[in-house]
Amino acid sequence: MKFIETIRNIWKIEDLKSRILTTLGFILIYRLGSFVVIPGIDPNQLANLEAQTSSGVLGLLNMFSGGAFSNASIFALGIMPYISASIVVQLLGIAIPYFQRLQREGESGRRRINQITRYLTVIILLFQAPGYIANLHAQLPPSAFATAGWAFTVTSTIILTAGSMFVMWLGERITDKGIGNGISLIIMIGIIARLPFAVIAEFVSRIEEGGGLVMLLIEIVVLFFVFAGTILLVQGTRRVPVQYAKRIVGNKQYGGVRQYIPLKVNAAGVMPIIFAQAIMFIPITLAGFVESEAATGFAAAFADFTGFWYNFTFAFLIIIFTYFYTAITINPQQMAEDMKRNGGFIPGVKPGKKTMEFLDSVMSKITLPGSIFLAIVAILPAFAMLAGVDQTFAQFYGGTSLLILVGVVLDTLQQIESHLLMRHYDGLMKSGRIKGRTGGGAAMY
Repeated sequence: MKFIETIRNIWKIEDLKSRILTTLGFILIYRLGSFVVIPGIDPNQLANLEAQTSSGVLGLLNMFSGGAFSNASIFALGIMPYISASIVVQLLGIAIPYFQRLQREGESGRRRINQITRYLTVIILLFQAPGYIANLHAQLPPSAFATAGWAFTVTSTIILTAGSMFVMWLGERITDKGIGNGISLIIMIGIIARLPFAVIAEFVSRIEEGGGLVMLLIEIVVLFFVFAGTILLVQGTRRVPVQYAKRIVGNKQYGGVRQYIPLKVNAAGVMPIIFAQAIMFIPITLAGFVESEAATGFAAAFADFTGFWYNFTFAFLIIIFTYFYTAITINPQQMAEDMKRNGGFIPGVKPGKKTMEFLDSVMSKITLPGSIFLAIVAILPAFAMLAGVDQTFAQFYGGTSLLILVGVVLDTLQQIESHLLMRHYDGLMKSGRIKGRTGGGAAMY
């Protein structure tokens, strides 16, 4: 069998085998730490916290942390503060000349940006950790705490901050010594960790209904097609042909060949969904401070995750943010200048301004279907819940979790395949090659 032969080939490559085992070891440490409760809290009295994280933005955070948030774990805040800091630094790189200069300085600039990101992560954690502890006091009975007061808050803040920084360190070690992007893998493992519970909950709910197993089978088939469609969205590219002029350097000829620039249909990744979700919670929060019948009705309309107005507004914001984030991450002018500097041109298009306008036009055209498809993927969980799917299981039908899951798996498999091909082994598939994601930074999440 092809699968068994591939496993044997992987095991023959000592470096690849070592990287995979190292990755599994770090992931095991992360999962064990997700069940270590903050000292001073009774783990038997976390029922209210688990109920609070069953839906909404807290449910999303709990999924990303692999259940550590609802376990009141030392890893409760997970890797998301680091992701938030990375997004902030990436946006600063667009607006502030100092960060733009660091991005152009190569390896030294990258190290400085990473250092700034870590400092910003600590600052974010010092604000988020006390907020998380205050939420624990609001949700748990007083008997759940062995100690109280400022001593508990300060020590727990230090523990939560250290826990998230340790998770960040694990992610960096996986990137350096393991396989795949460590930060992305940690988020993916947190999502996958909730999958067995979601499947069991859906199975139990269907068993209690007549003909439930047939519906469960239909749900799995539909989920398969959703995964296939999401893979198409993540992998979809528009290849723009580029011709390079012939150059003679010494006795060798360079250029004179046609290459392609792969412009991604979904260049913004999951960022539009994250931005849109953050915006969607603002009206609900503001309505809570206004005591009026109109405000109450407005808040109720936007608190219903399966309602028409919530999903219509959510999808519209995703389309807008997809264009916005694509515009700030893809620079057609820079691409046109680099092409002209290296003696390249698009056949039938003049170098310089015309090339920039052509690339901008192509990106605008492919971003529209990409943004609509991304919006559909984001609101699919609402349709799944309307069809009777359990809310926990419905989250895997779309949204941020599905896009991250598909993207990280493809990226990791592509790296494994690269190791196999480099040692003259066959790839993971009989025909064709796995295409991983391109790019880095926050856009990968």
